[in-house]
Amino acid sequence: MKNSPDTIVLASASPRRSELMELAGIVFEVVPADICEDALPGEVPVDHVMRLSCEKSAAVAATHKGRFFVGADTIVTLDGDILGKPADEDDAFVMLRRLSGRSHEVITGFTVRDSRSGSLTTRAVRTEVTFKPLTDREITDYIATGCPMDKAGAYAIQGGALHFVRSINGSYTNVVGLPMTELYEELQAMGGVE
Repeated sequence: MKNSPDTIVLASASPRRSELMELAGIVFEVVPADICEDALPGEVPVDHVMRLSCEKSAAVAATHKGRFFVGADTIVTLDGDILGKPADEDDAFVMLRRLSGRSHEVITGFTVRDSRSGSLTTRAVRTEVTFKPLTDREITDYIATGCPMDKAGAYAIQGGALHFVRSINGSYTNVVGLPMTELYEELQAMGGVE
């Protein structure tokens, strides 16, 4: 499908991000970005997600037609460590055990790039999430669902881990993967939505 000149393009394969955009009533196309997502040496978490969101939007804007290109990257941080997607079930167990009974931070960086004007904006949104203490049985049962394997921090708040969450301080949609209030504000300011 060819995009129109005013199309909003989401540079992400995440079904969760697409669902959030749809729920907000935003008309968009999906063109996943294919970039290296490794952290740079010494890169702090907030800089990491902002850089990746910018690179994702740029990569798709360079090869596809459209007006606004939205890139995003979400991570979970605990004690200064970035908890990415688990390598395997053992890694997922270690991550969830570390998160058990503690507060961590979910950070999403997003970029909106206007191909017509050449302007772009990049922001990071932080949300504090506190887990209840988890039993080993709860962790292994959750891992057995397969849900943690492609999620930062080895969990999805909108999925089987909802009952792990004691409290959230900040944006819920940020924890899902896209801070919709902030994104919508930026798209409005740039003329992408009314």
